[in-house]
Amino acid sequence: MMLPGGAMLILLPMLCLLPGASWAATLGGLGDTILGPKEFRDVANFSTFLLDQSSGMLYLGAKDAILAVDTNKPNQPPQMIVWDVPVDKRKSCVAKGKTEADCNNYIRLLEFLGDGRIYVCGTYAFDPQCAFLERSSFTLEKSEDGGVKMETGKGKCPFEPSQHYTAVMAGGTLYTAATSNFLGTLFDISRATGPEQERIRTERSINWLSDPEFVSSAFIEQSADSNPTGDDDKIYFFFTEVAKEYDLYTKVKVPRVARVCKSDVGGMKTLQRRWTTFLKAELVCEDKPSGQRYNILTDVFTTQHTPGDPSSTHFYGLFTSQWQREEVSAVCVFSLSDISKVMDGPFKELKKTCENWINPEPVPTPRPGQCLNNALKAEGFESSLKLPDKVLTFVRDHPLMENSVTAAPLLVRKGITYTKLAVTQTGSEEGPRGAVLHLGTDRGELHRVAVVGQNATLLQEIPLFSSQEPVNNILLHQGRALVGSPLSLARIQAEGCALYPSCEVCARARGLGCVWTTEGACRPTTEEPGPGDMIDDALRKCDIQEGRCTPSIREMQVSKGLRLLLPCIQLSPRPCSWEHPPHRHTRQHHSDLEVTVTEDSLGVYICTCQEAGPGFREPTPCRRAAYQLTLKDPTSGGAVATAGGRHVLAIYILFFCGGLAFGVFLICFVNRRHSIARQGHHLPDNSLSSEKGRDLLGSSATPQSPSSASLLSEGFRLTEKRNGTATTTTSTTLLSSQGNGGHHGNSYSGTLIHNNPSNGHGNSLYANCNTSSSELKFTEILAADMLDGRTGEREKGNLNGVEREGDDVDEGLGDGVEQGIKGLEDELASFPMFKSPAPLAKCEESSI
Repeated sequence: MMLPGGAMLILLPMLCLLPGASWAATLGGLGDTILGPKEFRDVANFSTFLLDQSSGMLYLGAKDAILAVDTNKPNQPPQMIVWDVPVDKRKSCVAKGKTEADCNNYIRLLEFLGDGRIYVCGTYAFDPQCAFLERSSFTLEKSEDGGVKMETGKGKCPFEPSQHYTAVMAGGTLYTAATSNFLGTLFDISRATGPEQERIRTERSINWLSDPEFVSSAFIEQSADSNPTGDDDKIYFFFTEVAKEYDLYTKVKVPRVARVCKSDVGGMKTLQRRWTTFLKAELVCEDKPSGQRYNILTDVFTTQHTPGDPSSTHFYGLFTSQWQREEVSAVCVFSLSDISKVMDGPFKELKKTCENWINPEPVPTPRPGQCLNNALKAEGFESSLKLPDKVLTFVRDHPLMENSVTAAPLLVRKGITYTKLAVTQTGSEEGPRGAVLHLGTDRGELHRVAVVGQNATLLQEIPLFSSQEPVNNILLHQGRALVGSPLSLARIQAEGCALYPSCEVCARARGLGCVWTTEGACRPTTEEPGPGDMIDDALRKCDIQEGRCTPSIREMQVSKGLRLLLPCIQLSPRPCSWEHPPHRHTRQHHSDLEVTVTEDSLGVYICTCQEAGPGFREPTPCRRAAYQLTLKDPTSGGAVATAGGRHVLAIYILFFCGGLAFGVFLICFVNRRHSIARQGHHLPDNSLSSEKGRDLLGSSATPQSPSSASLLSEGFRLTEKRNGTATTTTSTTLLSSQGNGGHHGNSYSGTLIHNNPSNGHGNSLYANCNTSSSELKFTEILAADMLDGRTGEREKGNLNGVEREGDDVDEGLGDGVEQGIKGLEDELASFPMFKSPAPLAKCEESSI
């Protein structure tokens, strides 16, 4: 039998190659592709994507570079343009107090101009600059002196790489929401290009923008066929800001949607070069039964439920909560018609005398903030320059609407942070049957969730990148999803029932029109599901013989004193409850349950969540998970422990004798050298230098980071990955037995990536596969599929600062080896020739 230490030395090189192996295993069967740092020639900090839908050419903005990838031929080397900052300008930026990492040129804007060129803007060492890229030759336009032809990017591009920012091109004119000064204290929503007299922006007032974090923007162009009133085109901006309407001690953040009109050119006297149509309203994503509100907007995806009909536009918003201590993500959808109704409703006003918000009276005519239409033009208001001062004064003081745009969450996931969102509509021509949410996580994963009516079902959890690479871009193109991180790009299949390789996952997609066939494949179908729960009926046809709301009981053999976390995946915003034996040794973490094992805590545990019923009005209970805790047989564990103890004793005696013999040999060797030296013989100096002596020291002589706490004792969620630890079984395996997921795969991590918060997006990532680093840890994850009567026997050992897994016999051997080596080190250290200062740990500087 191989010793644990030897096995560990063999496993460590394999772990360095684990990310690449995992990618190949995860995506190889789908014919998909992942491009990493090797293919991108170590270009990093990808932050901006621009896709040509006709040709499939994807343009990527990165640090000091612009790349072009042909998504139809992703294996071809990407084209690259280097656009960096001169050395003297970088030094000047650093002298102003900025970091060297930030004083580069981070490409934050890529937009098509319509004349075969792309408008490119970068931070350019805190002095934003813009240039023009010729698509045909893929080169930047040159000036007369041979350098890059540039123009100022102030107001078009942020100064700092990590600042929140959004921009959209509308009819060849650029509209942006960004900071407008070096310090990042001034914020503007502006028309950034076009004729100089038409470049207008927001008023510098906290009533207009109050410390905003811009998220997204969308241009809604009116259709000529469905616009009989001649209404103007509009641009919508989504952001989170500090609310001024709430008089509270704590700064309350609220999500907003703001609207401006395309033909707005400002006022004649009042609001000169300022928006006259700027209105904003609060977005409310709230689950009313529980009262939980999600108030921080992180991403927005815009789509038309009916292609070609702008009035069918819906905005899917990704939210989190300011008040939740743990990770939580929610998705709400808002329709364009609901936003328009709120913008046409009453205004909110702050009365200066009593500091209370009331409805303003009276509202002047024509209505403040109204876009130009045929009726206004007939009254003589052909331009915003002709609007009366009383109308402009009113809209200047009342940009906020009284009513809010409200929606209930489609999805709530606790314990997970989603970063990006894209939506695929599915169904027949009569109307959409449902939607698939493609959700990127902060740990490099892509999750797919089916939403049919008011019920959400987790379909897949796909690991794409390293756990330290958050997903920061998702684009949909010809049935595929282009998923990006600061270091990598993935192209994976995004549409079709063929995505779901097993009967269980296909059954969960029944609401999307998928069915498992007798040929063993998931295929689309036009057959309408029968009455009752369509997913439950489809799951019963699979071999597992259990439905979505009738999971089988998972038996778990545990030992006394063990702390474990029983997972229950909650997709509905409604609460979950647990049935368990009557004792006080449990604590609920959102939908999961923490249990401390005692005699009283043994028994059956059942998690039941409330979901939308058949009529989508009254919630119905759905059993999500069921476990049975039993005490493992103590006799088998004792026998193993006894056998392990004998092995430990034998190995310790063996190492002690070997160390003693080696010590005697060294003493004889030293005495012989001394005697020869006294006889006047001069031999070459082969004594160990201090550096060589250090090399002989064991790893215990070097400061090591403390071992990771066991997940069994800390009660972490099964889906968590900390410090790049590799989890041998993901939570999706457990989800399949609960009717909430079906992707069977191994998550991975072998690359240590360190975040530098001062760089472009907090993602200046540096890869390192140093097997001796104290950051490389092995963490044991408790999953129901792994237990199988071995829960109490799986413990963690530690050898040379690296954590490992094994049974009691292996652990005993490991302890014997460790103690034997330590005894040998103590004996060696007793000789003067081995006494030397302990070496400093790597990356540690001496204070002397």
